Amino acid sequence: MRTYTRGAPTVFFIHLICSLLALPVDENHGAGIPFQNGNYDGHPMLYFNKGEVGDLQLKAKGTHRHIASKIQEAGQTMLANPKEYLPPWEPADFSARWNEIYGNNLGVLSMFCVLYPETTGALDLAKDYMERMAAQPSWLVKDAPWDEVPLAHSLVGFSTAYDFLYNYLSKSQQERFLEVIANASRYMYDKSYSQGWGFQYLHNHQPTNCVALLTGSLVLMNQGYLQEAYLWTKQVFAIMEKSLVLLQDVTDGSLYEGVAYGTYTTRSLFQYMFLVQRHFNISHFDHPWIKQHFAFMYRTILPGFQRSVAIADSNYNWFYGPESQLVFMDNYIMRNGSGNWLAQMIRQNRVVEGPGLAGKGQRWCTLHTEFLWYNASLAPMPPPDFERSRLHFFEDWGVVTYGSSLPAQINNTFLSFKSGKLGGRAIFDIVHHNKYKEWIKGWRNFNAGHEHPDQNSFTFAPNGVPFITEALYGPKYTFLNNALMFSPAISESCFAPWEGQVTEACNSKWLKYKHGLAGDSQGRVLAALERKGMIFIRGEGMSAYNPALKIRSVQRNLLLLHPQLLLLVDQIHLEEDSPIESASSYFHNTDMPFEETAIEGVHGAFIRHKDGLYKMFWMDDTGYSDKGVLGYSGYPHGYPYNGSNYVNVTMPLRNPLTRVAYIFFGPDVDVQSFSIRGDAQRVDIYLVANDHTYTVYLLTGEVASKPLFAMVLADRQKIVFERAAGVKDAPPPEVSNYLGLVEDNLQHVKPVFQQLEKQILARVLNTDNFRKTAEQLLQFSDKKKTEEVIEKMFTLSQKQGKAKNTRKESLTNRLSESLPDIFAQIELAEKKQRQKSRKKVYEENPEEGEGDARDFLDYSDRRRAKGRKVGYVKSRRYKEVLMDSIVRSTEPTISASYIRLFLILNTATFFMLLTLLLTRFQKTQNLHTQRCFYGILLIDCFILLCLYSSCSQAQC
Repeated sequence: MRTYTRGAPTVFFIHLICSLLALPVDENHGAGIPFQNGNYDGHPMLYFNKGEVGDLQLKAKGTHRHIASKIQEAGQTMLANPKEYLPPWEPADFSARWNEIYGNNLGVLSMFCVLYPETTGALDLAKDYMERMAAQPSWLVKDAPWDEVPLAHSLVGFSTAYDFLYNYLSKSQQERFLEVIANASRYMYDKSYSQGWGFQYLHNHQPTNCVALLTGSLVLMNQGYLQEAYLWTKQVFAIMEKSLVLLQDVTDGSLYEGVAYGTYTTRSLFQYMFLVQRHFNISHFDHPWIKQHFAFMYRTILPGFQRSVAIADSNYNWFYGPESQLVFMDNYIMRNGSGNWLAQMIRQNRVVEGPGLAGKGQRWCTLHTEFLWYNASLAPMPPPDFERSRLHFFEDWGVVTYGSSLPAQINNTFLSFKSGKLGGRAIFDIVHHNKYKEWIKGWRNFNAGHEHPDQNSFTFAPNGVPFITEALYGPKYTFLNNALMFSPAISESCFAPWEGQVTEACNSKWLKYKHGLAGDSQGRVLAALERKGMIFIRGEGMSAYNPALKIRSVQRNLLLLHPQLLLLVDQIHLEEDSPIESASSYFHNTDMPFEETAIEGVHGAFIRHKDGLYKMFWMDDTGYSDKGVLGYSGYPHGYPYNGSNYVNVTMPLRNPLTRVAYIFFGPDVDVQSFSIRGDAQRVDIYLVANDHTYTVYLLTGEVASKPLFAMVLADRQKIVFERAAGVKDAPPPEVSNYLGLVEDNLQHVKPVFQQLEKQILARVLNTDNFRKTAEQLLQFSDKKKTEEVIEKMFTLSQKQGKAKNTRKESLTNRLSESLPDIFAQIELAEKKQRQKSRKKVYEENPEEGEGDARDFLDYSDRRRAKGRKVGYVKSRRYKEVLMDSIVRSTEPTISASYIRLFLILNTATFFMLLTLLLTRFQKTQNLHTQRCFYGILLIDCFILLCLYSSCSQAQC
């Protein structure tokens, strides 16, 4: 009989292990950020609580001292130069110029006070700082009263400082500063319905302003101003949750405004992700975009870790951070040390003087979040391919990079190429394919103003030396972007007789994108291939130009033959009746001027660098090489940079085909021979450099005679770039049930406020303030019903005072049950008010009024009456989400503790039974006894799995 049960223990072990592995546990849910559920013990509460301050101070002396030293340096610098850093008292001085510096520096100053409260004068400086800001009638800039961004910087910095330093402020300061936060937040809330940042998604202003409003709302919520904070929080969520849905369409982790402005966006976006998890239990750490975002940081850095690719409006590297964003991603997303490593490399190689130096108003503002998000247990670890040049294609952004994040040394070369859709593929397709039509009404809902007319543009940094660069933050002119212009112009042009790309803006700082041909502008990367150390990139830019020019193709080919030798070939294919006669190319360097050179009739230019000369030469497919124009283009007043040095090469066009070849090379390459010839189907280029021979065959015809893009014969080696490996566009589908996804997350707001409502009532039980507090809570309710409810609650409160044995928690629950749903009533009243405002706006400006009629979305509360059973509803996010009318219980930690206790006891029981089975009952001859015991063990195993699942859901 023993043969029937001999393998049973093994079966049980296998069954247990497989079952545990099969459970749908969300490993990244909450990313280790504990949900507060409204259980605050005063201030601080935004990022940490009172009990964690001591631990932060210990970290500042230990694991986090490299970041703390930067915070200390910032604090000491402000202490030593108060006149330089304190805001002015006079409103005229405060608003005279862009003033984000005041809000940006206040955050790090308050963190300095938290970590080093013993520092003489630090707290006094912070209080003086806040007094000066509180004295201002407005935080807006006088010359830009329509722009709330400076106010947002002030609001987020002031609210953060209020939270961090609350216990050091006097009662008068606490009240006055809170009033300042309330007034600024209310202003931001009102503007969110009319200003672009309320409905223009994925633009840097949106998270900046929304996080400011959210931060102010959380402070007010903690102070008991539930009605206002509730409305403001819901509005932030209604905006930001839509953005995060749309961001799912960006499959490559990029941001269309470029790396510099991308850090502006993520500075606030990552704060939003942290705050909504901590305060509302909404996790975005499984978002597909953020899982790819590290590549956007890592694959865009030039050798030496001091500069990034400067596509779109940019400085030399990053506006904010990026160390804070990198440690955030490492701690909450990647957990592999790569984020900490890249932050360390950037920190170690920071520019201390000259181009690339961090701006005075931005250099400190992310230090406090970097400190809070840094995880010292993740040892810095470079990605596996570090120190090897890699080709990377950002399919949404339309950008190719090669050789990023390398040490600055010989033959470590960076190359980039841009040819993509206006706003990136995701935004362009949303606009043109009518996706998310419940939210999106064309280009009105996006803002591509910081982009440039730069389709088919490129940059080249051999040995890490910026040779051909972008022209940084400047006017939106085609010639500033290493791109082509044509002559004669056939429409109104900024630089007649030359005509650039259709998005070129003549009379504005911002790119033209909303109307006419500009809204359809796009380029396309056709190939991005690496073969045997050589790189081939091809782009098509015809759709970025006016169709009336009758250009059939604007094809640009880049071939990196050697780390210091780049071949570029432009092909312009004209229609038979095209009116254009000439093409003009521009090549920029923002740091060094170009000088002329020529060899045997082939004209060129070069820059001088301490390592040697970096040269370029050009000729067309007839062997013609005209002298270039070298110069400097100064920018108009109002731009952060003075201008750019350039080389301008103009060539006559022949119908139908013209090819022009350019070579760029570093000091270790000596080009001895250079020639080009072509026919209708291909171009042949012959190069001799450093006694190496390169014969390049480019197949440029619309219908290829061979299945190749190009072939290179290098000495005796043949390198083939096959057409089958070209770029194949696969845009993502619209996110299914996107309205439900946003609504699900909005449902997380009300339970937290209801929890705070209960806590407020519990605090004033049996006090003289009870009736006053209840009246304040119910001020938006029907007056007659309000009086009845208050009277009932007051009676219950009085009974509590007489009944000594009644539990306070029970009475609190009974009181809260007596309350009407004040938050639903607030929403209804606000919706009616907003509809009136929308009608007025429409009457005054029909274009604005018709755009987004659902600015204030009336998200129905799907929670049912008391007593509804817990159930699972399939989430439209990433995993399953528990939908329960009492999902935010009054005592969640107690519930989780009970589950944990039962889990431990049941685990012990299971192993005790298993031990008995193996040591005693395995030897029994009674089959019936063994089967009964196995039945008990099976039941216990099932209970254990249920408890484990519950514990996982409760995060116990």
